[in-house]
Amino acid sequence: MAGSGISRREVLAGIAAGTAAGMFGSLSSARAAVSEMVWATWDSNGHPEYLAAFEAQTGVKIKLSYLSSEDAQFAALKTGTASDWDMINPSLNGSWRYIKGGLLKEIDMGKIPNAAKMYDVFKTTPKVLDASGKQFAVPYLWGLNPIVYRKDKFESEPDYTTLFNEKYKGQLAMRDYALESIGIAGLVAGVPRDKVFLMETKELAEAKKLLIAQKPLLRTYWQTIGDLTNLFATGEVSCAFSWRVPYDALKDKLAMGMAKPKAGIMGWCDCFAMPATLSPEKTEIGYKFVDYLLGADFATQIAKIGNYATTSSIIRDKLSKEEQETIFVDDMDVMKSFMWPVAPENYSEWLKVWNEVKAS
Repeated sequence: MAGSGISRREVLAGIAAGTAAGMFGSLSSARAAVSEMVWATWDSNGHPEYLAAFEAQTGVKIKLSYLSSEDAQFAALKTGTASDWDMINPSLNGSWRYIKGGLLKEIDMGKIPNAAKMYDVFKTTPKVLDASGKQFAVPYLWGLNPIVYRKDKFESEPDYTTLFNEKYKGQLAMRDYALESIGIAGLVAGVPRDKVFLMETKELAEAKKLLIAQKPLLRTYWQTIGDLTNLFATGEVSCAFSWRVPYDALKDKLAMGMAKPKAGIMGWCDCFAMPATLSPEKTEIGYKFVDYLLGADFATQIAKIGNYATTSSIIRDKLSKEEQETIFVDDMDVMKSFMWPVAPENYSEWLKVWNEVKAS
């Protein structure tokens, strides 16, 4: 990030002077038993450079297993086909599915010192708790999902209706994810934003019609943000519901734009969690890792490179006003305008609709 107000040396010196011992504790016994941990996460969250400091400080290698969708992550855990995963990445609003399914290990927040620096909106959220108040996930990263587009291809800023416009046939892309894609179709169909993630059979049928009509207009349903970025770079896609990654990666090379639709901005929040069956030795490392995700070094790296904010205020005051605006921490009230996608109780019906759309 240009013009950084963060002194990496100062941040790391502060950690070394005051918090390193607390963050990493005594790992001698865990090191002996654990040399590698597998983290299932998004390719935008798990760049190797973000994790280098943790690996150096602990001697534990973080092996990255990139996700294609949260639905696939949930299914893999539920069916036991992801037995090599040690740490996972449920969304804040989808965590209830994992908790209800008994798939996650209970979290002892007392073992995560940096949790004290989390913003209250994330620290106090009930969405990571079960009915008895026990916690099973930790919010660690958040932002918004915009429409990314080529400014030289559009006379005006696109909105969700643009993604269904035959004028742009072959240039459009949608994410291969039932919750957001059906939600967008619901907005285009006229469902109020506060009702869109509560759609039932009648509204879902209308959304399905729109999505089936949209399918021939699409270049692709994208699964990884790296693939979508490449499609923008090669000119095969000029407008997509996206993460911000293609905008940041290509804005110095192409005329890229990032639209925040007035119908509602899709907010997201990723959580750290551990599978219920994780061994005690790996659980100890897992606590050290989530503390790292809430710490200064990860926050600095992902702010500078990824333009994302963690749920911790640990580096906020070291950022310039421009940097705070870039990662949306200049005014935390911005989240009041977000739509937080929530997997509803009838989500199996949503998945059925999505599978029928893709098979059409």
